[in-house]
Amino acid sequence: MPTIHYILKDGSTRSITAKAGASVMETAIHNNIRGIDAECGGCCSCATCHVYVADADISRLPAPDDMEDELLDGVASERQPGSRLSCQLILTDALDGLTVRVPESQS
Repeated sequence: MPTIHYILKDGSTRSITAKAGASVMETAIHNNIRGIDAECGGCCSCATCHVYVADADISRLPAPDDMEDELLDGVASERQPGSRLSCQLILTDALDGLTVRVPESQS
């Protein structure tokens, strides 16, 4: 089971053991990670689950598809090279140790 590290707005880190096959967003919601709002429930239509993937982890993930890329252009916090929608990041054992930072604002 992969572990994901969420860096919260206050700079603290919460490490959560997740189920393989769950998304970074689902894991955050089920573990009360503040700042990942996920208003659309994970169907890639609202961008309120925006996170910043740690630089060291970006290459471990597939590139965003066209829909995710378009939604990332409208996120509330600044888009950065590691910006991703956490609903689109499906956890596998190969992603053990993935680190994401919660942006300052989502909506």
